[in-house]
Amino acid sequence: MRDFSPLTLIMMMIIINLSVTQLNYIKLAFGFDPTEGFISLPLNQSNFVIQSPYDVPQNQRYSFVQGVHRLWIYSFDKPHSPISKTSPRTEIRIHGYDYSSGVWQFEGYAYVPHGTSGVCIMQVFGASPNHATTLMLRVYNGSLTYYRTPVLVADIYDRWFRVNVVHDVEASDVKVYIDGVLTYHAPGRGGTSHYFKCGVYAQKDSSYLMESRWKGIKVLKKCDY
Repeated sequence: MRDFSPLTLIMMMIIINLSVTQLNYIKLAFGFDPTEGFISLPLNQSNFVIQSPYDVPQNQRYSFVQGVHRLWIYSFDKPHSPISKTSPRTEIRIHGYDYSSGVWQFEGYAYVPHGTSGVCIMQVFGASPNHATTLMLRVYNGSLTYYRTPVLVADIYDRWFRVNVVHDVEASDVKVYIDGVLTYHAPGRGGTSHYFKCGVYAQKDSSYLMESRWKGIKVLKKCDY
C-alpha cells in the first residue's frame, strides 16, 4: 500500500470536502470552457427572427447597435401576433437551427437593467405536450432563476454575464452555466423539436418595463468524434 505524505493527505481531504460550486470555480480558474468539444455554427442577422408586439413598429421595441441586441417591452404591450393569447414579448427566435436530437448549446452575454422583473430572458423552446419549454431563465427582483425557483444567481442587475445552456436531447438533460460555472443541472421535458430564444417575455408579476441586452450570441453543436 502506498504511503502518502501528511501534506498530500491534507490536500486530498480538502478536495474531497469541496462543494460542487467550489470545484466549478476551480475549473474556471484553470480555463474550463463549457464550449469545449462543440462546434460553433455560422450565424448572421437572417438567423435572428424578432418577435415583438404586433401593433408597434419593431424599432420601438428592438435595436441592434455596435453588436448589442437591445430588447424591451411594457407590461401593457400586445402579444407578437393578433391571434396569440400569450403575454407580451420581444425575443430573438434563433432560426435555421431547430433540432430534435443531439447535444446543442446556446451561448450569449446578457445584461439586465435594474428594475426589470417577472420576465423570461432565455428559453429552450419545445417540450412534451404538458409543457411549452424545456428551460426558462427568468429574472425576479435581480435574481436569475430556473423558471420561478430555484435562484441560480442572486444579483445579476447592471452587469454583463455569460450564459451557456447545454441541451442533450437523448439523455433528456439540461445544464446551465453562468460565467463559465455550472449553476444548475435539470432534467429535460421531452418534445420532438427545439430551438433557442432570448430577449424578454413577460411572466406573472412582471415589472412595468422589461429589458435585456444580448451580444456574442452563438449556437453550438457537440462534435461527433
